[in-house]
Amino acid sequence: MKSVDLNSDLGESFGAYTIGNDENVLEFISSANIACGYHAGDHNVMMKTVKLAHSLGVGIGAHPGFPDLGGFGRRDMNLSPDEVFNLVAYQVGAIQGIANVHQARVQHVKPHGALYNRAAKDYPIAKAIASAIYSVNPDLVLYGLAGSELVRAGKEVGLTVAEEVFADRTYQPDGTLTPRSEPNAMIHDADTAVKRVIRMVTEQKVTAVDGQDISINADTICVHGDEPEALRFVQQLRRRLEEEGIHIESAGVKGNE
Repeated sequence: MKSVDLNSDLGESFGAYTIGNDENVLEFISSANIACGYHAGDHNVMMKTVKLAHSLGVGIGAHPGFPDLGGFGRRDMNLSPDEVFNLVAYQVGAIQGIANVHQARVQHVKPHGALYNRAAKDYPIAKAIASAIYSVNPDLVLYGLAGSELVRAGKEVGLTVAEEVFADRTYQPDGTLTPRSEPNAMIHDADTAVKRVIRMVTEQKVTAVDGQDISINADTICVHGDEPEALRFVQQLRRRLEEEGIHIESAGVKGNE
């Protein structure tokens, strides 16, 4: 039986601001990428989200980003590899500390936003991220864009890697995501997105924006928890995957077997 992970970026509320629909989305995913306070989230939200994910048996992951609360971590920052190493180690350590409070285990790490996109193409930054994760806990699974420099760096430092695809994003011919600044970056039709995901899982193919098919590995599928239709979409996606005989299982669990 084929299996795939469904992950979502959660815990992105902070202070008086509520973002996303975490409690309901957690009912349908297998892995949660929890913001660590730099691009979103705070100590209270982290504590609540880790506790809830653990109670539901959802894999707990760190979601480190650039220190860019005002831009939600989606603005690139010209940081050195050493600075990136330090900020990733700090944020992963924060989630591990909170997980310890709840007798839970952090299973994976997925960088956020601009940091994630930078690491997909910039090998020194990717290597800094992977090395920081390995230094904190070599058993953690690294989630990275399928076919990216981050995946390559993770494997080279000795991490287990899960290659990630996106349900609601379009792809460039080189396998990278279309920048959010482009009008065709997002897929808003749920049926179209679901069909694309099923093809990525079953055929390892996706159609890029120029119409050509490109090869892609789909170990884990990201569904954005901050989108307005996130809950309805993740429900539909999970149902359709299971109808296709595809088992839903955390890539973090698989990586630590």
